[in-house]
Amino acid sequence: MTISLQHWIDGKLTDGQSERTSPVFNPATGEHTANVPLASAAEVNAAVETARIASLEWRNASLSRRAAVLFSFRELLHNRMNDLAAIVTAEHGKVLSDALGEIARGLENVEFATGVPNLVKGGYSEQVSTGVDVYSIRQPLGVVAGITPFNFPVMVPLWMCANAIATGNSFVLKPSEKDPSASLFLAQLWHEAGLPDGVFTVIHGDKEAVDTLLTHPDVSAVSFVGSTPIARYIYETGTANGKRVQALGGAKNHMLVLPDADVDLAADAAVSAAYGAAGERCMAISVTVAVGDIGDRLVEAIAARLPKLIIGNGADPDTDMGPLITAAHRDKVAGYIAAGQESGATVVVDGRTGDLPAEGFFLGTTLLDHVDTNMSVYTDEIFGPVLSVVRADTYEDALGIINSNSFANGTAIFTRDGGAARKFQNEVEVGMVGINVPIPVPVAYYSFGGWKSSLFGDNHMYGPEGINFYTRGKVVTSRWPDPATSTVDLGFPRTR
Repeated sequence: MTISLQHWIDGKLTDGQSERTSPVFNPATGEHTANVPLASAAEVNAAVETARIASLEWRNASLSRRAAVLFSFRELLHNRMNDLAAIVTAEHGKVLSDALGEIARGLENVEFATGVPNLVKGGYSEQVSTGVDVYSIRQPLGVVAGITPFNFPVMVPLWMCANAIATGNSFVLKPSEKDPSASLFLAQLWHEAGLPDGVFTVIHGDKEAVDTLLTHPDVSAVSFVGSTPIARYIYETGTANGKRVQALGGAKNHMLVLPDADVDLAADAAVSAAYGAAGERCMAISVTVAVGDIGDRLVEAIAARLPKLIIGNGADPDTDMGPLITAAHRDKVAGYIAAGQESGATVVVDGRTGDLPAEGFFLGTTLLDHVDTNMSVYTDEIFGPVLSVVRADTYEDALGIINSNSFANGTAIFTRDGGAARKFQNEVEVGMVGINVPIPVPVAYYSFGGWKSSLFGDNHMYGPEGINFYTRGKVVTSRWPDPATSTVDLGFPRTR
């Protein structure tokens, strides 16, 4: 049965008015499960107006009230994790354990935001001149928007909205139309937590909705996570219209393995980081750079682990890897495998063959060896279960390969040598670095973001930089009359 989804505006589900819709599928079965409305510019404008009105009251809510709503939301989210994970698996396809892990990482950001009374504290300097005090405060922006990707339909919105709402803004979420139901679940939880109507809005849509948010005069800031071409467009369009923009782009994350590394540890890490969530992660390892003679042993160890992975419906607890998000994306990833083979890469494990479910959008794990940096499987963000192995003679050669790449989101080094690890963290030109950790996503009290073509804007996502992004500083210089000379009856003796 195919259902019709709705927007969430002014604290309630609202039917779409544009008569345009987009299909939603269960990628494990290929079943068309829902239609999501695609908002017109007029619908977006109406939603933003509701958010603007709500922001006027919410910005004046006490810090203790805001924190109380965040605490309540946190408890609701924690208690309903299994329900939400089932929704994510049904529309994205990732296995339930991955879905629960995504929610847990989002929950960390909510927990961080509950500390808003401490996070927005300013400074105070008394008597900077005779009778003059100076202090700083941070104030909300008003209406802010988030445009989020399909691969993390819970975590990425929580990266944004937790801090935005805690700091007194109204938040308008435009989720991916491929898996939109999780955003409506979050909206209901915010409502149950006591968040005033209009402070959290979900407006579904495509480019028309995005462009309306980017150009709307009442939207003060836009956060985005997605591919680099779209991130660049979001950044350029938003800033041209006077908005703050943080736009996180694509990735080609490298894992450097030195000759002294523990091969089993590195192989386990490569498998989990490359093939988890079918490789549809912006922090997935997609390139392993093997230095010296460890290459053959590492490839052999990775290849030996792949047949043990169970590929199937993510709702099955025994499944290790689910499907890709759409049939078109599966076919695109398969095309990269063919292109790599034609360019001379060695196909060690071919995900296009093997025992895969007949229904749904499945592709098996692929391991390519002897990949050259000119091949499309290396230069492009594939966003699928494909791991490329590049060989390097020395550490310096490997570092040069990584630093020459236009993407600089995350990277990792595997070694037993502390000196080499420290040298790498100092010299590598990448925003997030793991040392014997394959996916170095920062905890919520740090901030997430890459360098180069992986980030457009000055602020990384969530954590302290997220608080700064959703607020603006104000400095107040004040002078008050000396009580001893005031003509106002203060009700107490004037003394010097």
